[in-house]
Amino acid sequence: MSATAPGTPSGASANDGTGDATGDAPRRRGRPAGTRAGAGAGTRERILAAAREEFSVHGFDKTSVRSIGKAAGVDAALVHHYFGTKEQVFAAAIEVSFGPALELPAALAAGDSEGMGERVARFMLGIWENPVTREPLLAIVRSAVTNERAAAVFRGLVGRRVLARVAGELRVPDPEFRVQLAAAQLVGIIMLRYVVKVEPIASAEPDDLVALVAPTLQRYLTDPDVRPGAGA
Repeated sequence: MSATAPGTPSGASANDGTGDATGDAPRRRGRPAGTRAGAGAGTRERILAAAREEFSVHGFDKTSVRSIGKAAGVDAALVHHYFGTKEQVFAAAIEVSFGPALELPAALAAGDSEGMGERVARFMLGIWENPVTREPLLAIVRSAVTNERAAAVFRGLVGRRVLARVAGELRVPDPEFRVQLAAAQLVGIIMLRYVVKVEPIASAEPDDLVALVAPTLQRYLTDPDVRPGAGA
């Protein structure tokens, strides 16, 4: 059975952020004066698409609200109107790019604890094996590991929308800690395989990776006690 990626959602909502590298203050109430050009149906989606491209090509540091507006063909004030700060635009871009992974809690809730480790491993590798979903995620990861502001936005979204919800599905002691252990295992694989591309893990068959990592994930997520010597 090969790993397959779930579908990508078509939209996302912005999260709170703090400040913007351009120095522009966020404007959220009413349409700013002088921004009629380029505004209309689909404007928000066009801005979000431009933002995802800007962040992907230039990273978080070198992307500004002004450059996003220019790429979208609108004034920077209109970007502020729809999203707020640069961090909030980045959060919205993350929600779209990270959308498939946000489906993980629902996927876990649909099954029982048996085989949970395999389901998690196959689900996440399926997302990263698909070039359509992998490339936007790579851009997010690169921004998050090189900029603390981007990392803070990423941590907030992943912690709230994925890790906390998965922890809520577990029936074990310290569920938040268990989920973080499982996430650390998967992040290590993702970094070595897709970001720095270390061999032989970079070219290993996805099904082999699933078979090897699933028992560890199963233990983290379902065993009554994962402490050394427990039950001895």
